[in-house]
Amino acid sequence: MLPRPEHPRPDLYRKDWLNLNGYWDFRFDFGKSGIEEDAPKGLGFDRKITVPFAPESELSGIAYTGFIPSVWYKRMIDIPKKYQDHRVILHFGAVDYYTSVFINSYLVGEHRGGYTPFQIDITDYLLDGDNLLVVGVNDDNRSGLQPRGKQAQTLYSSGCDYTRVTGIWQTVWLEFVSPNYIDELRIIPDWHNCQVIISGLVRKNNQNRNGKIAVEVSYDNEIVGEGSQLTNWGRFYLPVSLNRKVSWEIGQGSLYTAKLYYEDDSGSKDFLQTYFGLRAIEIDGNKILLNGRTIFQRLVLDQGYYPDGIYTAREDVLLKKDIEMAQLLGFNGARMHQKVFEPRYLYYADKLGYLTWAEFGSWGLKLNQGEAWKNIIPQWGEVIKRDLNHPSIITWCPLNETEKDQDKELLETLYQVSHDLDGTRPVIDTSGYIHVKTDIYDTHDYIQAIGNFRARYKQEDLPVVLSDLEKYTNQPYIVSEYGGIWWNRENQENNWGYGQRPQSEEEFMERFRGLTQTLLNSLKVSGFCYTQLYDVEQETNGLLSYNRKPKFALETINGIITQKAAIEKKES
Repeated sequence: MLPRPEHPRPDLYRKDWLNLNGYWDFRFDFGKSGIEEDAPKGLGFDRKITVPFAPESELSGIAYTGFIPSVWYKRMIDIPKKYQDHRVILHFGAVDYYTSVFINSYLVGEHRGGYTPFQIDITDYLLDGDNLLVVGVNDDNRSGLQPRGKQAQTLYSSGCDYTRVTGIWQTVWLEFVSPNYIDELRIIPDWHNCQVIISGLVRKNNQNRNGKIAVEVSYDNEIVGEGSQLTNWGRFYLPVSLNRKVSWEIGQGSLYTAKLYYEDDSGSKDFLQTYFGLRAIEIDGNKILLNGRTIFQRLVLDQGYYPDGIYTAREDVLLKKDIEMAQLLGFNGARMHQKVFEPRYLYYADKLGYLTWAEFGSWGLKLNQGEAWKNIIPQWGEVIKRDLNHPSIITWCPLNETEKDQDKELLETLYQVSHDLDGTRPVIDTSGYIHVKTDIYDTHDYIQAIGNFRARYKQEDLPVVLSDLEKYTNQPYIVSEYGGIWWNRENQENNWGYGQRPQSEEEFMERFRGLTQTLLNSLKVSGFCYTQLYDVEQETNGLLSYNRKPKFALETINGIITQKAAIEKKES
């Protein structure tokens, strides 16, 4: 059976596509000598691997967890005859880290970055019949110049670092498009004026300039808005008024469907389907507003790890189940932590009305080195461009827990780049510490003693600033990591968590309740993020086990998390 057969981009759907997941030929390249050994010509492959699972994972069929400096993949592709007059676009969801792609031994494209997608038009390199596709990948997360997220830099996992991921870890697919086709789609919902602004590019492989883009917006199968525009120069910017206003809300992911049609005088036609949510995220002093109303963010830390697939869920439904379990526990959103989650996770967050913070896997980068700029700025830009149409994302956060010797100019640049690419959401420069320029002031606080925690967040005090290098300037204040209470009744050896492990479930619940209620009862706090949703390998501070089994009664956790916050009581 084809692994992960579903379309990988529900936000950019075309019917003409071919999934390339499944068995590929594979070879390790520990000496990084594949080029000299003619790997691009298809030589030296001695194993099989199941794509899109990394070779470190069980699901790949290999499960090698040592350091892997280089790997190679190979398979044959045959373009169906009905697509002979189409452009053929080769898509990679994500490959970690530096990728070279060869078609019939020709280098057709390269990409740097382990978390972001890339595409290559391979039409001009294809032959009739079978074509050789070879992918080479180099990976070194100990260089200090490569973002690694939570992938361990030591041989074995320890603390809050986990098993590494190398190579292809998201779906690979072919897309068949007309010579001129829609690309770079951007959707800006205008909740206040009940309209949506749809922009993009018609990518032209012939230079006919007389074309037209048309948009049809529907909700619940009823057309609620239409518009069209000439696209003689390729770019289009199309406001569409909506005659029905249905807000995207927490727990109610109401989504509009948008269908885009393109046609030009050359006979080139294209169709693309997407969706959007009508909502507005704004900051008013120290409050965060969703559709004009103050919200309290009850977030949970989600690492995006799976026991058998590491970075990649075995089945699509598991992405949805993680969100549904978090909602059953009472959380209304998640920090997608130190990893760029795949688009289908965001699709379910969009559908379920689940708030998310989009974060980059920035750990591993030495931010006081100039070369780090070359890697993180373009890669973070790719994250924003890929994900800016998802209504569930309400915050951009490029970095996590930066050090005192960080390059302040880099943080200011990332903040500004984020706003330049998307001015519709708040930006946090670096979650936890040490802030340079940020729209939301967040902190990470793992104090386990309830009395000390309460003393720190007394209502009459100003918000807690944990570093003398930072200043609080009346932004919304969120404790975006707390708790992390270590609990695993089944296996207590070689486990890790924050603070002293409770001696009983009752002690755990007392601490969990005390810490959480402290934040709920503080008028200065507009949200929190509990560490964490589920255990990951040796880190056993999840509310669920690594296999997603509840450790505690769901209704008990839910009853604590969903208590009305002081900021909500004040609003009502």
